[in-house]
Amino acid sequence: QVQLVESGGGLVTAGGSLRLSCAASGRTFSSSMMGWFRQAPGKEREFVARIKWSVGTTYYADSVKGRFTISRDSAKNTVYLQMNSLKPGDTAVYYCALSPFDGLAGPVKYDYWGQGTQVTVSS
Repeated sequence: QVQLVESGGGLVTAGGSLRLSCAASGRTFSSSMMGWFRQAPGKEREFVARIKWSVGTTYYADSVKGRFTISRDSAKNTVYLQMNSLKPGDTAVYYCALSPFDGLAGPVKYDYWGQGTQVTVSS
């Protein structure tokens, strides 16, 4: 099994920054994909960013491109989401997720999810 634990959420004013962390433990997958998603009140969960664990290739939603950066520390089994120039529209619960496959060895399917961390951006 895999456990994902997010941290780093909080309250920030517009224009500020936060860094989210997601620590993975348990079973590891060499060809995995780690992703960040978010869900705002009354809205469906949406994709934010993802990183291919083996090579570090990243991909972002248009809404966060240029403001957010996803990265990983293989030694710590941790993925990060650096969020800059935050806007009130970024307010949501942020979740990290793991897919055992990165699209090459198998299809991307996020089977494991963290509990989420709240990010609130005030205007």
